[in-house]
Amino acid sequence: MPKWKPCKRRVFIKKLVQLDFNVPEPGGRHFYMRHGTKVLTIPTNDEYSVPLLKMMIKELEKLIGRTITLEEWDKL
Repeated sequence: MPKWKPCKRRVFIKKLVQLDFNVPEPGGRHFYMRHGTKVLTIPTNDEYSVPLLKMMIKELEKLIGRTITLEEWDKL
């Protein structure tokens, strides 16, 4: 059974672009990515740990209105 793995920031951003998010925009201390009128804050860490990644994916799921499975995340 596959497990969640840490994710590099660059890879995370590429996956969000595949989910129809706009490219990152600077603003204050963090970058932001837009999906329509909704905004997701992107932390500046070089690599996201598994707990941080899961938290950000839950926030992402609320924005796009559907769940993202581990299999779907790996395919992106």
